[in-house]
Amino acid sequence: MTKKISFLDKMFWITESQANPKHVAALQLLEIPKNSPHDYVDQLFTELQNFSKAVSPFDCRVSSFLGFPIKLTPIEQINIDYHVQIHELDDTNNKPDLHKFVAKLHETMLERDKPLWQYHLIKDKTKHQFAIYIKVHHMCGDGASLIRLFQKGYSEQNDSEGFVPVWASVQVPKARTKINIFKRVLTGLWGLIIAVKDLIWVVFRLLLKLLRVNQDYMPVPFSGTKTILTGQVKKGRVVSTLDLEFARVTTLSKRLRASANEIMLCVFDIGVHRFLKDFGHTCDKALYTNMPINLRKPGETTAGNQIAIVPVELAFGEKDPYLRLRQIIENHRVVKKAARVSHPAAFSYYTLLIQSFSTLFEVLHISDWFRPIGNILISNMPGPPNTLYFKDAKLLSIYPISTMTPGGGVNITMVTYNGIAQIGLVSCDTKIASLDQMALYFQEAFDMLESCVDDSSLTIDNIGVQVSEDPNITVEMEKINHTQQGTYECSEQ
Repeated sequence: MTKKISFLDKMFWITESQANPKHVAALQLLEIPKNSPHDYVDQLFTELQNFSKAVSPFDCRVSSFLGFPIKLTPIEQINIDYHVQIHELDDTNNKPDLHKFVAKLHETMLERDKPLWQYHLIKDKTKHQFAIYIKVHHMCGDGASLIRLFQKGYSEQNDSEGFVPVWASVQVPKARTKINIFKRVLTGLWGLIIAVKDLIWVVFRLLLKLLRVNQDYMPVPFSGTKTILTGQVKKGRVVSTLDLEFARVTTLSKRLRASANEIMLCVFDIGVHRFLKDFGHTCDKALYTNMPINLRKPGETTAGNQIAIVPVELAFGEKDPYLRLRQIIENHRVVKKAARVSHPAAFSYYTLLIQSFSTLFEVLHISDWFRPIGNILISNMPGPPNTLYFKDAKLLSIYPISTMTPGGGVNITMVTYNGIAQIGLVSCDTKIASLDQMALYFQEAFDMLESCVDDSSLTIDNIGVQVSEDPNITVEMEKINHTQQGTYECSEQ
């Protein structure tokens, strides 16, 4: 990460509020080494706090003028008591309790006068495993760049000798190829001209679709369906996690001639529909997902944010999971084609354009008046392929937990680690008490999509027959149906 801040990175700072902090996070589960002392996590915490001298970018705070971020400025000494903290739960293997605790950590903003990161160690009374919740401001990078950054604090061997946490580990800068300034200016100017031309073409094609002249194009912004998950983003979060064996995903993608992303889009679409049904809402139109598009060239490893976020229409009308998948494949590839024929910066500008309107609605507290850009934000990132260790503690799981987009919805992020697809969910808790039931529906939806290849009688009505009776996975149905009746574009059951 350079000390200059790009315009896209600055937007994460400018649009941040107490109701909608702009940090991303990871919840990690780690195994305590065998024959370790009973206070292993306390000793690890003490050791980590001894590394009070941070290196770039962990020693940089934002310098701003009248609230506008200018650059990242190194500081001499970090407040290690703020950046590294410890907590205790009864059992970190109790997922509902862990999710509730992490949701409380996730809803609070990072302090803006300090470097924008925190490590929270979470020990428990079982002494078998512990958790680490890490959060870092989104302006420091997108998911791909942050995974690469924090992965440097782990090793593929169980080794406690010479351990140094990532914030204190000196990073060797890559040699930069010198580029002629005149050539750089001309290249940048030409790229800007092409990007603006392509942006105008994107907007023109969307206008034609709005006028119903040409329907074969990506969705018009703000076409999402209003649900209990969308609307004005407010303080308070719910978090959940899920594991899927990624080999099953890739095997199924080959059998159904779909990408792994398209398989998971279908699974998430079915699961969210089933979750909404618990509240008496069956949507009579498709849901939409906000899909991040990586704008980096193959092999490019630049830091910061290099993504565009565009809406993709999901499935509608079909109860057969296979037919729903085919709808999603077609809709997904329409958007991918539009992105492929446009300059990458054009889609970045397009993202800024539509997100600016969405952010304005949020700032003015009128998001409830408009349809959202999307109902779900779904992103998928490759993670470490092999088992990693944090010092001598084996890393069992990595669950990404993202931020909320203006207009609400549920943000679903998937990282593959050691052959497992590990999924993190986050949403506002304004109208729901938990996302754990949604995570269970995702598991059921995947199992059903897998089975429907050989059993054509299966439909999306087959999932959710056995609703969990766990008190941690409950919703205030009567209250919501009473206060929200008639406010959603969904028909009552």
